[in-house]
Amino acid sequence: MAIDTSVPLDKDAADKNRAGKNETPSTRLTGRARLVLFVLCAAQFMVALDFSVLNVALPVLGSDLGMSTSALQWAVTAFALPSGGFLLLFGRIADLYGRRRLFLGGLALFGAASLLATFAWNPASFLAGRALQGLGAAAIVPTGMALLTTTFPEGPQRDRALGISGTLMSLGFTVGMVLGGVMTDTLGWRSTMGLLAVFTLIVLPLAPGLLAESRTPERPRLDVPGAITVTGGLLALIYALTTAAERGFGGADVLVTLVAGVVLLAAFVIVESRSAAPLVSLPMLRRRTVAFGNLGGLITFSMMSTVVFVLTLYLQEVLGLSAFRTGLVFGIQGVLSIVAGSYASRLIGRFGARRTLAGSLLGQGLLTAGLLGVGAQSGAVLATVAVSLASMCHLGAIISYGVTVTSGVPDEEQGLATGLVTTTQQVGLTVGIPLLGVLATTTGSGLYEGVRTVLALDAAIVVAVALLVALGLRRAR
Repeated sequence: MAIDTSVPLDKDAADKNRAGKNETPSTRLTGRARLVLFVLCAAQFMVALDFSVLNVALPVLGSDLGMSTSALQWAVTAFALPSGGFLLLFGRIADLYGRRRLFLGGLALFGAASLLATFAWNPASFLAGRALQGLGAAAIVPTGMALLTTTFPEGPQRDRALGISGTLMSLGFTVGMVLGGVMTDTLGWRSTMGLLAVFTLIVLPLAPGLLAESRTPERPRLDVPGAITVTGGLLALIYALTTAAERGFGGADVLVTLVAGVVLLAAFVIVESRSAAPLVSLPMLRRRTVAFGNLGGLITFSMMSTVVFVLTLYLQEVLGLSAFRTGLVFGIQGVLSIVAGSYASRLIGRFGARRTLAGSLLGQGLLTAGLLGVGAQSGAVLATVAVSLASMCHLGAIISYGVTVTSGVPDEEQGLATGLVTTTQQVGLTVGIPLLGVLATTTGSGLYEGVRTVLALDAAIVVAVALLVALGLRRAR
């Protein structure tokens, strides 16, 4: 379906139109709207928690289930493959056949899979549970965001809703790192998976009575060739990058799947250009707000995940901090992220989503550069302050890029738009550590110098992309 380009493409244009009409829409939410927001945000928080809650439990898990050290990467990969590979497909299926229906199905699958992982009796049953969790997450994330953007009208209410959602998603990653260690030490690794099942039992009963069904008014045929090529391409790419994070890029399986992923995604673009009912609208991808917004999202996620990874190495391996004290550093980061989330929608309302995105990226890059001041003997305080402030900018970028990409998109294509947003998140979280993080341990000059090298490259990339995004969005129409 063609997109009406007369619709304002982001908050900047929308603000001007409302100002011209002397409109002052309220950001106040009704009681029912608050409950809807709670259900959607709780589901997103739960999925974000699942990304990190298991990380520190892996050694204990491997010993309990008899998994070798090399096999432990599959505890992460088994989730990452379906959760990233099926996002676009599920987002489009939700557009065509019902977002509420797929959201509820994803929640039910996620809860059942969490129970399977909790009571896993061998590696195969555990990995099956993780893979089914990933499949459920692939249904929950794009449909949850699409339900949010179609429930709350474009403007202050949607900006506020996206701000809360982005804050909780960012907080979920941080809380998972801290909570995972505490729960593993006190209750065992199975409690981390059981926690996710409990979350599902809280959210799932509330959702049917609160969420209204939404879908496109027309039902064109699903673009099967496009679905096969994009899903296969994303699966191959995510597998290659997550495996490379553990073993490097030298393995034959990594190289083969990396090439296959690139070829399949190139084939996807060709298929979509010739399809009567494409899975992804190429005119949408040519929008500057969509293209540069998603570029900003990709960089903010990939580069911040890299910072967290190398700082974890620095704090524990260089400074000798315990896992608990390292968790406290990221706990402070999480608290300040909540503060940033409460102000992000106000910044968007005042300066517009485009300027907020570019400014947040620039702040993240400059504060990452500030981490270069950490020393080989001390630097925990500087690391805590700098990464916390950088994370506040990071959260501003998360929220503003979501607003930028989804603003001006018709309701019938919100599932596709939010599918692109969440695919960017997943790919961003996947590519940073394999591409940059591994340099910290492979530079040959020692871990401390390796960490500094990664931080310098990370900061340079974020600052460069911030300027590129600012220029690209400034020329958007």
